[in-house]
Amino acid sequence: MEHENKNQNAFGMIGLGTMGSNLLQNIADHGYPCAGYDNSVDKVNALNHLNNQNIHGYSDLKEFTDSLKSPKTVMLLVPAGEIVDSVIKELLAVLDQGDIIIDGGNSHYTDTERRYKELEDKGLHFVGMGVSGGEEGARRGPSMMPGGDKEAYEIIKPILEKIAAHVNGEPTVGFMGDRSAGHFVKMVHNGIEYAIMQLISESYEIMKKGLQMDNSQIHEVYKKWNEGHLKSYLLEITTDIFTYKNEGENHLLLDSIRDEAKAKGTGKWTSQAAMDLHLPTPIIDIAVSMRDLSSLKELRVQASKIYPDVTEMQYQENKSDYLDKLEDAFYFAMVSAYAQGMHLLYQGNEEFKYNLNLDLIAKIWRGGCIIRSEFLEDIYAAFNKNPKLQHLLLDETVAESLTKSIPGIRTVVSDAVTHGISIPAFSAALSYFDDFRSENMPTNLIQAQRDYFGSHTYELKGKEGVFHTEWMDNSKN
Repeated sequence: MEHENKNQNAFGMIGLGTMGSNLLQNIADHGYPCAGYDNSVDKVNALNHLNNQNIHGYSDLKEFTDSLKSPKTVMLLVPAGEIVDSVIKELLAVLDQGDIIIDGGNSHYTDTERRYKELEDKGLHFVGMGVSGGEEGARRGPSMMPGGDKEAYEIIKPILEKIAAHVNGEPTVGFMGDRSAGHFVKMVHNGIEYAIMQLISESYEIMKKGLQMDNSQIHEVYKKWNEGHLKSYLLEITTDIFTYKNEGENHLLLDSIRDEAKAKGTGKWTSQAAMDLHLPTPIIDIAVSMRDLSSLKELRVQASKIYPDVTEMQYQENKSDYLDKLEDAFYFAMVSAYAQGMHLLYQGNEEFKYNLNLDLIAKIWRGGCIIRSEFLEDIYAAFNKNPKLQHLLLDETVAESLTKSIPGIRTVVSDAVTHGISIPAFSAALSYFDDFRSENMPTNLIQAQRDYFGSHTYELKGKEGVFHTEWMDNSKN
């Protein structure tokens, strides 16, 4: 089989796990002969047993690369970190100058930055590409965020546009920008994903614990939300989760799942990048922290016995009216999560000179990816109208709809605090907004304190220069 396909395959994939295999099948379905390589013979055999004439599996790296058309295009879907570097090192022995390496995993953008420069020096094209959509997206149409070598992108663009999801006839893929831009964008995408998942879990807590609703009632709420302006992939799968029962069981599988959320690190990376850029992303930050807190199960059990619920958990308000307020609150917080993510992209672009187009990013997120939602149409429209828009909350159309939802978020947050229900992401959304819209924050006091104990200086209103005061001398008078 290998010899028959020498120099005939248009695309090569290293890593034949579910994502890699599904993506190869997607490529093959669109008429492109492709090759897959893995050091697991079982995975190679499984690929060949698909009996797809456009797919050819290899367990020898040299035979794999020899089967590719020139310039050879090889995509890696392997775990991020040292494994990527190891595979690239092996590829350098069997690829030629002008060939293309695509890293399609969730690599940290700083690693992609380094690899781009190293491979550029060796005469190879490197593309760091975020891929979103999970297993189903890989098979039927993902959203893809390639960045790095523009020349290489133009070569692989026809294949990527074919296999991507399509919204309004347009593929959910586009060139993000220079060097590590693709993985930076994917990192922010994942940070927004963390935030929205946390918001959904908190709305679940309010309905279950505060409104004393059963699973079928909660299912109906999510179903209703997903049929309106909150329509999104994450609400769609949440709706499904609230109906799923294992065969032979009469309770939801959800009720048997432990409340300890795992994470692969991309949300943390988003928070770290935001802090490095001195940019607030509190909803993303708290979403990461709450996953960490959820893992402290034993401590939480101990604390629950020391600090039991002492407030009346049943909300007294009309349930139907309150659910309308909760829907408004969710919309408000969701908009804020997207806004914080888009602001991070704006700031990252300023710092790293990626040449990002925020409207294009919103456009390709509308389909195929995990954070696809109806609201992304509004984000796309905002940045398409004003490509230099610094912050989504400054867009007039967004501001108009957001303002209508303010009473809902204020009611939900204050009631949750009163009833002892933890909704840190909702709270963070509201606090961020209230400070963002504040012409004057109380941080002048922080500056005075910093100068008092550390001589860190301060600036004065309406007066040029930097100042320091000997505060202790005056306080003695």
